[in-house]
Amino acid sequence: MKLLFDAHLDLSMNAMEWNRDFRLPVATIRQGEKGMKDLPDRGRGTVSFPAMRKGNIGLCVATLIARYVKPDNPLPGWNSPQQAWAQTQGQLAWYRIMEAQGELVQITQSTDIDNHLNAWITNPIDSPIGYVLSLEGADSIVSMEHLDLLYDNGLRAIGPAHYGPGTYAFGTDSHGSIGKQGKTLLKKMEALNLILDATHLCDQSFWEALDFYNGPVWASHSNCRKWVPNERQFEDRQIQTLLQRGAVIGMAFDAWMMLPDWKRGITQPQSSGLVIETIVDHIDHICQLAGNSRQVMIGSDLDGGFGKEQCPADLDTIADLQKLDEILADRGYSKTDINNIFSQNGIQFLKKNLP
Repeated sequence: MKLLFDAHLDLSMNAMEWNRDFRLPVATIRQGEKGMKDLPDRGRGTVSFPAMRKGNIGLCVATLIARYVKPDNPLPGWNSPQQAWAQTQGQLAWYRIMEAQGELVQITQSTDIDNHLNAWITNPIDSPIGYVLSLEGADSIVSMEHLDLLYDNGLRAIGPAHYGPGTYAFGTDSHGSIGKQGKTLLKKMEALNLILDATHLCDQSFWEALDFYNGPVWASHSNCRKWVPNERQFEDRQIQTLLQRGAVIGMAFDAWMMLPDWKRGITQPQSSGLVIETIVDHIDHICQLAGNSRQVMIGSDLDGGFGKEQCPADLDTIADLQKLDEILADRGYSKTDINNIFSQNGIQFLKKNLP
């Protein structure tokens, strides 16, 4: 079974806001949510630490996420940046207790990667899962001093925006500039050599951010606009620019990002024909533009506010990402190509760009 690096998982959000104990099997978490109606994905989660170990997902990027919403913003979120900051600190505390429990180990330096993977390969059942800390949406950064604190706590990547208008950039389903505050953030990120995650940036903010920022860039979970024509996905010119910058682009398994015309809460995985193999069209497109298999990875986003109701029909838990091995082989990908996509592209990027 091949090592798999997942470049985007909202682990702490699930633990703290969905109240999921990821030390338990997925089936147990689902059973505990039976009858709950507060969220559409209740009883349909796909991620837990045992499932990650079963799928040989020994390394991931795990997020902090807390949106600040101004009074005219209809999206759910916190009413002040200070509250959003406090929420991320609670999430950070959860990562720390999971480290103390031996479930996770934080990766903050390039030398940490080989040390962790050598231990994982020797004993994946008992080894902690390695995680790189990322911030999805930067609204919770009250000041640049707060960013220094996050960096000291191991933060190594930031996506400046999430959904809607943000403090530092405009995200999915909104339109606008990074502005003065966005440039201040990017300048500070560059000084710290943080990874800029271009995921979720609206087109205008995307181009402005990449033009202004000179540090490392990747896209942890973004698919191709060629196959799903909306601004959440990347158009070819954006993909080509990311490729030129040495970025790696992670493939997301959220149904509406894989298949066009998906309607949340209405379209069903089985009847739509959505399967894991659908993502290979997106993988193929990036590989064709790059001319090789070295700049695409998996950024599943599984349990990122959705569950089995919005996943490929043949995916029960995150362990089923391993099915991509045979699927890619059947589509003509070599063992080297598959290893690149499964783990090596993301790992080499981290080795190059972490302190």
